[in-house]
Amino acid sequence: MGEREFRAYHEPFLGGASVFLGLPPFKKAFLGDANAELIATFSTIRDHPTRVALQAGEYPNDEETYYEVRASAPQGRIARAARFLYLNHTSFNGIYRVNLDGVYNVPYGQGRVAHIPAASHLKHVATRLANARLQVGDFQACLPMVEKGDLVFLDPPYTVAHNNNGFVKYNQRLFSFEDQRRLSRLIDDLKARGAFYVLANAAHQSILQLFDKGDALIETSRRNVIGGVNAQRGSATEYLFTNLTPNR
Repeated sequence: MGEREFRAYHEPFLGGASVFLGLPPFKKAFLGDANAELIATFSTIRDHPTRVALQAGEYPNDEETYYEVRASAPQGRIARAARFLYLNHTSFNGIYRVNLDGVYNVPYGQGRVAHIPAASHLKHVATRLANARLQVGDFQACLPMVEKGDLVFLDPPYTVAHNNNGFVKYNQRLFSFEDQRRLSRLIDDLKARGAFYVLANAAHQSILQLFDKGDALIETSRRNVIGGVNAQRGSATEYLFTNLTPNR
């Protein structure tokens, strides 16, 4: 994004925060997700990075330990964050998935090399989160905080079958096509406020029709590593929509 400066950064589908952490630091950031356990983990890492890293690193990467940790329900915030971090790095493909009762049910990642983040890494994450507001909620909850000159990055769960990506369950419910329509209306509101947006979404005709607002469209690809044993892997084509231009 060159030398452009934004008043604030917003990411309401935070996930692993790879985009936020990969961009230059912002003076102010608003980060959200519907996954309460994820946001609680980031909040704890922000406040206690060394303690989380040390406790997560105590767990050995073996199947017996994995299922013991998965079945556990620690009460302290340090222990809960360490559990989340450990499971994320030792589960099958690093997937976050829960059953209809909200219980995490991803199997052990047999043969997966675990790279539990060290304290130095989590300290860097904590530094980046120092000026960020973290919240749990629907993506529309970000709208009241957006002002003119802000940047909003949107990467929703995809719900249309495209390039064999299939359907993705997220936080005990499917991100429906009606949710995609709500997201389209949100973008209209963002533009009316004078904000900038970048949307990553499925490369599908229905998505193209819904989000074609006369802005820039970039077709890109991302490696698809999530899926069951019989899932087809490879590169998945995606669309990037944005009102960011070289002159704006």
